[in-house]
Formats: sequence, C-alpha cells, structure tokens
Amino acid sequence: MGGTVLFFRFELERRGIRSADEFLPPYRRAAERLGLTNVDPAPKTFEGWIYEGRKPQRTFRQVIVEMLGYSIDDLWTEVPEGAAPDFVPLVGTSPTASHAEPGMDLSEMKRSGAMAVRRARNYVLQADRERVGDNTLPLLHDQVAQLVHDYPRVPLAAIWDDLLDAQDQVIFNLETGKHRPSQLGDLNFMAGVLAFLVAKGFNDMEDREQARTMSLLAGAFAKDAEHPGLMALVNGLQSLIEYWADRPGDALFYAQKGAALSSNLNGTVGLWLLGLQARAAAVLGDEGTVRTANREAIDRRGSVVLDDLDQLGGLLTYSQEKQTYYAVESEALLGHGDAELTVQAELAVRGFSDRENPNWAFGDLAGAQCNQALVLLYSGEVDGAADAIRPVLELPPTYRNNGIVVSAQRVRQALMTTSARTAVVARDLQEEIAVYAPRRPALPSGSQR
Repeated sequence: MGGTVLFFRFELERRGIRSADEFLPPYRRAAERLGLTNVDPAPKTFEGWIYEGRKPQRTFRQVIVEMLGYSIDDLWTEVPEGAAPDFVPLVGTSPTASHAEPGMDLSEMKRSGAMAVRRARNYVLQADRERVGDNTLPLLHDQVAQLVHDYPRVPLAAIWDDLLDAQDQVIFNLETGKHRPSQLGDLNFMAGVLAFLVAKGFNDMEDREQARTMSLLAGAFAKDAEHPGLMALVNGLQSLIEYWADRPGDALFYAQKGAALSSNLNGTVGLWLLGLQARAAAVLGDEGTVRTANREAIDRRGSVVLDDLDQLGGLLTYSQEKQTYYAVESEALLGHGDAELTVQAELAVRGFSDRENPNWAFGDLAGAQCNQALVLLYSGEVDGAADAIRPVLELPPTYRNNGIVVSAQRVRQALMTTSARTAVVARDLQEEIAVYAPRRPALPSGSQR
C-alpha cells in the first residue's frame, strides 16, 4: 500500500493475529456475544480483508466491530506504517454505524473482480474433486437473495464487495463442506446465480472479457446444478453482453440458443430470451424476427407460471414492465415512431417510475426514458424528446453504467441524423450527451466507486 496499511490489519497485528486460524477464535467469541452463529468467514475472505483491503460484507461487519471495538470506517482507513493511530474506540454507539459512502476505484473493482473470476475458474477446472460444504446454507441463501434484490436498485459500487465475498463463501463451501446431493445442487445453483451477477457487473463496468469468462463459469455452475432455467438465463446474459458490445449477430445467437433451451419452461426466462432476440434482430434490421419474437412473447405471457428464479426477482425475472420496455426498444432501434408506439413508450417509462414497485430498476427506467426520447424524435417531437431524456442526463455518475451510457448515445446519434438536427434544442442536447459518459462508468468520483 505504499507505506500505509489498513488500521484493521494494524490492530490485528498489534494483537498478534496474522492468519485466519489466529483470527477465528476471538472472532467466534465476539459472534457468541452478539448471539450469532454460522458467520465464520472463509480463509480466502479473511485474506481478502487483511491483504487486499477488501471491505467485509454486512454479515461480518458487526462481529468484527464487536471483536475489535472500532467502527468499520476507522478499521478500513489507511494509516502510516509504524505510526500509532489515534482512533477512538466505540463506547455506547452503534458499532456498525457508517457515515461514509461506499465505494472504491474502478481499477480496484476490476482487479478484485478478476481474482473472483480466477477463483471460480479454478474450481470449475477441478470439478472432479470431492465437493464439500458445511451447514451454512440458510445464511448463504439470505445473502444471495439480498444481492439479487439489490443489484438492479443500487449503484454497483454499493454491493460489489458483498457480491465477491458471497461468491467466495459459496465456493469455499463447495470445496470444503459435506453435503447431501440435494444440498450440493443448491450450492451450485447459488454459485451460478452469483457468477451471473458478477458477470453482469463486469459488463456494467465495460470489462467485456471478464464478463464473458464469468458468464461461462456461471453456465458451468448452472449445468452442475442441473437447472435448465438458470442455464437458459446465462445464455440470456451472454446475449446481453454481446448486445451492449455492439455485436448483434452474437447477441442473436445466444438469445436463440437460450430460447431453444427454455421452450418447455413455464417461468419468464423464455420471454426474456424472446425480448433479447427482438432487440438483437432490430440492430440487424431484421423486422420479421422482431415481430415474430415480440408476438410470441405476448402470447406466452398469459401462460407463465413463476419459478424459483422469478421468486428471487431482480435480474432473474422478466416483468411485464420490462417486456414492454424491450418491445419498445426493438421498434425504436428500427427507427420507428408513431402515435401507438409513443403510447407504449410512455407506458414503459410509467411502469418503472414507482420505486416501491418490486420490479423497479434504475437501469430499466433510464433505458425506457432513452427509448421514449428516440420514439419522440422519430415522430418529429424534438422538445418532447429533450424532456424525456432529461432525467437520464441528470443521473449521478454512480448510476451511469455502460448500458445507460450507450442508450443515451443512441439518442445523440438520432439527433445527428434526423431532420431535427438543425434545431437549437437538438444541437444543445447533442453537446450535452457528448460529454455524458463519466470517466469511470457506473461509478461516482471521490471516495465512491
């Protein structure tokens, strides 16, 4: 760390603690005082804290604070090596209270994420070894469910460390626990879901290669879990990655592959894959495939029976709001704009405007608003388009993931190529969107990611 260490590491070394074996006994005593069980970190997780500076996920923070007597913010502050820090121990205050905004530098996120890719890859490559775990499945289930819920609702920077730590924990249990076959399948399912989210995170950071690699690993876990729905969902993610990488041919291939796999499934994953087909086909100018896929998705909506992926929600379900958003986007990508499509675009925006809606997602709302701007532009309503995209342009940099930036740039391209390009409003909007992309996509400046 260039002459500095985390106060966490300083305090542990001051107490003679330098390894996971030395850390766990006092940590477990602190957990007992709090009435907590089954909250031991994996050795790799502990090493990530002490040697890589990775911040613990919420499950572990209160135990660490109880054990060491300092706030998490103080413990994860760098101090000069050899100096005697003067942090004040907590007395009569909430040990887990934190007034700092979460976050880390984008390059650090990619580096720590790359380590997760390597770890997952190493496990999959050694799949013939005995698979083991312990009795922490309920805790892991809760962690996975919370991450699935949070992912589309908060900036990536707020959950990235928690996501990587949860993946470490699941793979640690796969490697070292002892489970019945059904439990082993459950762990592989969770590993697949977490790898799916990590891959999506890399895509949001515009790190395509790591996203592609982690998506392959997610597919391997899904196959080990013998879960066709999750396997199809991973194909959808692979389509999504190629779609935002401007490789519509590959995006269509993966969407069709997943659609074939999910043709006999009753959950919403099959509908998502149809929506992905329509969007990719639209970029290719294939109106026939767009119409066929969207019509089939409408026909199948009425016979949906929500499955375990849908019950988890978040990115694992395809709501009616999202289906409308995808259908409008496919038409907008074809350059269409008329009264009926304008109404659909407004419905898509309205569907994501209520934060209390369990299907709300900041990325889907921004995408729907960009699509509405496109449809209005193609209808000749420049002022309406400017109003539609205004909330997107006012998003803090922390929310501007790659998909949102690309969607905004599509509006700029349309402004430059339609008859509205000479209007003052259009020229001003072009200039504003031109500088919209943050230097660190999906991340804020300063202490946040």
